[in-house]
Amino acid sequence: MNTSVPAGLRAAAPSRPLAGRVTVPGDKSISHRALMFGALAVGETRITGLLEGEDVLATAAAMRALGAEVVRAPDGAWRVAGRGVGGLVEPADVLDMGNSGTAARLLCGILATHPIFAVLTGDASLRSRPMRRVTDPLAATGARFAARDGGRLPLAIEGAHAALPLDYRVPVPSAQVKSAVLLAGLNAPGITRVEEPEATRDHSENMLRHFGATVTVEAAGAGRVITLAGQPELRAADVVVPGDPSSAAFPLVAALLVPGSVVTIAGVGLNPLRTGLLDCLREMGAELTVANLRIEGGEPVGDLTARCGTLRAIDVPPGRAPSMIDEYPILAVAAAAAAGTSRLRGLKELRVKESDRLAGTAALLAANGVRVEIEGDDLIVHGTGAPPPGGGLVATQMDHRMAMSAIVLGLAAAAPVVVDDVAFIDTSFPGFIALMNGLGATLVPSGPG
Repeated sequence: MNTSVPAGLRAAAPSRPLAGRVTVPGDKSISHRALMFGALAVGETRITGLLEGEDVLATAAAMRALGAEVVRAPDGAWRVAGRGVGGLVEPADVLDMGNSGTAARLLCGILATHPIFAVLTGDASLRSRPMRRVTDPLAATGARFAARDGGRLPLAIEGAHAALPLDYRVPVPSAQVKSAVLLAGLNAPGITRVEEPEATRDHSENMLRHFGATVTVEAAGAGRVITLAGQPELRAADVVVPGDPSSAAFPLVAALLVPGSVVTIAGVGLNPLRTGLLDCLREMGAELTVANLRIEGGEPVGDLTARCGTLRAIDVPPGRAPSMIDEYPILAVAAAAAAGTSRLRGLKELRVKESDRLAGTAALLAANGVRVEIEGDDLIVHGTGAPPPGGGLVATQMDHRMAMSAIVLGLAAAAPVVVDDVAFIDTSFPGFIALMNGLGATLVPSGPG
């Protein structure tokens, strides 16, 4: 745990509007993949803008343990000397993936078709999360998996010695499951095929092409069919990691809620399969503008400006979940300050994140005077049309996004909000508290939560 960050924190309405131009850490999803694909490529990959949070550093350590050379250069860029597809070596020790479900599940795909033995573990939160959604389909490659009850970590993996390609229909939208199957297909002969019922974030497909793999994508109703030609020779390719839209969500919503605020977040990834939150906020009446739109490393990037204004309630369709699965807690905070009753539909996937985010989001709002209900997999938020009452203590359950959402609520609320533990914020957004204070917030330690 990062002891440089106070255990607890008090967030209160700032004395002045939030203002400034900032950058947020690199996209976490792209950072994980850049390290993994760099390790599977032939040659040296240079990565700039890599998120240096605890989750991504755990991925760097895992790829190093599997035989790749992974070093941080003096200029802040990262250099990965890969071993080629099929060239990973058996690790000498357990691979600790920290708090990252993405890293753990994607690595399961890579290891499933490498003929080596490895054991994955993680922190207490990750060890409570289900892995069978990836290990069940991956077992069809010939890999063997042994885990605790419910398919939870620690997980032992014996990779297939004669891997089989997969033809798999993902039962529910999941970029992690889709990516794990595609990564397994890299070291299997023939064609690996994945069908997804709804389009999910496509960073894996984009980056596979960037490194030289043959990937095709075809529409299939509301979803897509992705095919990958197995056993390619991936070639090292430099990667520029854009700012993480999931991290940008927090200063963005804070700017929309704190009166008079205008904040610009430069260099944010704007992949259309990641911008569901922006769609929702615009439907709520938010004033959002994009400038300097460009393409970097196959991903659209731009400078996003948010200006405070009045928000109205929204009915979010379940089909939007894949494009904003990590942003529902902060959207719920925006809904708490909006006029009217919002309904966020189809949030079953939130129950198996770093914490039960559906229950946790409801508890966060209720502890701060916001009327909220859960009906099935829907979250109903009765907005105040004014600053939410606040004044509560939020138990984050070791969930970084819950902690940041609670902090933003405190900045917008009538009474300060106390967050019990903010140490885990560093898993995805190192420097978050300093960044917010630089914009005009006053976030101070509250002592142990």
